[in-house]
Amino acid sequence: MRRTFRTTTALLAAILSLPACTGESEKLAYANQEADIDKFVTAALSADEGRRSVMNGGSVRVVLSEGEGPELGADGMVSLYYAGFVFTGGTSLQLSSMFATNDSALAESAGWDTSDSEAFTVKALSLGEGKLLPGLKAGLEGVRAGEECVILFSAKYGYGDRSSGTIPAMSALAYQIKVVGISEQ
Repeated sequence: MRRTFRTTTALLAAILSLPACTGESEKLAYANQEADIDKFVTAALSADEGRRSVMNGGSVRVVLSEGEGPELGADGMVSLYYAGFVFTGGTSLQLSSMFATNDSALAESAGWDTSDSEAFTVKALSLGEGKLLPGLKAGLEGVRAGEECVILFSAKYGYGDRSSGTIPAMSALAYQIKVVGISEQ
């Protein structure tokens, strides 16, 4: 009886401490992802003096090629080509980790079927509708027409501990973006 009580008490204590451990492991995962993102950004900036980075709301945007005109506001509309990647670290994005794109050239490079021409057209997104991941929305704020950039953010600003399609839970994400145009609503 005494042994069962101790076992039950130990089991209950372990169960009650799980949320605390889970919270701490998530924080550690986010910190590790953000450190990997910092390494990517440092490498991208050192590869070309003309590049710059913009930090906003948990995301980092590496501007590869400057755009022109006004910046996209928090409620604006952007037309773009994109490629989404599960970011696993390193200094470049890997085609094998691409989960979505509307850029037919990138899709072909990755060996994807590009016969559905409608899937590879310019995508229009509204930042004000609340449908974008927080990290993507924050990263897109301030882009200009013609800009090419990479937006990176930890799982904290993405899907967190949920999976989505082929994106595993707790995944940092990167989006390669080519802005076609912007407008304010």
